[in-house]
Amino acid sequence: MDAGKVCAAYQDDALRDLNCQRIQVDEIWAFVYAKAKNVPRAVSAPPEAGDVWTWTAIDADTKLIPSWRVGDRSGMTAIDFMDDLRSRLANRVQLTSDGHKAYLEAVEGAFGAYVDYAMLVKLYGPATGEDGRRYSPADCIGAHKEPVMGNPNPDFISTSYVERQNLTMRMSMRRFTRLTNAFSKKLEFHVHALALHFMHYNFCRLHGSIGTTPAMAAGVTDRIWEVGDIVDMVDAAQPKPNRPAPYLPRVQH
Repeated sequence: MDAGKVCAAYQDDALRDLNCQRIQVDEIWAFVYAKAKNVPRAVSAPPEAGDVWTWTAIDADTKLIPSWRVGDRSGMTAIDFMDDLRSRLANRVQLTSDGHKAYLEAVEGAFGAYVDYAMLVKLYGPATGEDGRRYSPADCIGAHKEPVMGNPNPDFISTSYVERQNLTMRMSMRRFTRLTNAFSKKLEFHVHALALHFMHYNFCRLHGSIGTTPAMAAGVTDRIWEVGDIVDMVDAAQPKPNRPAPYLPRVQH
């Protein structure tokens, strides 16, 4: 069994009934095999080749990543992502996203009226002739807070933590780095790498602002995991080898 599958399955079971208060969500871009514009010219490109988006949620207090989804940037992926996030929460939360319109229907469908939801809509300066060759967006010249449903506290309408998590992903996984040759060649590999990353981030990596791991801060575990603990968990999930019986020489009478 693949290590990524083991880590994903463990977190799927462990990250339940979470008492989060403030959740921030965002999406981060990457690509599989080739960028979307290059797929038509790519040799032997798999069906899933092209742009891929990772949707992440973070608890602003414990820094736990309770839910993530890999897919496109459409409303269908947003719905799957929000349905999964809602299934992991034990109470009403304040939720903040960026201005991506796919969140509107997805949040309403998953939470109904049982959420305090707001969008942080960023405003960008005019595009220049250099923007066609740059990776970062135009300069952000401001942002405004848009309450959408419930009664979100204006002081906590923010996406700062989840955007910082995007940087952590790019710094921790080479396949997310800009201008890299280490990009994922298959979507399956991309998903497994994310499961391993979030397992280490949630359970092993000490977070500087809270002094422990996000999983401990959220009450998911009572100890700080070592990388060896993840290895042992993966090894224990492997099927036992079906070794043949040892050869016994025939005794001559």
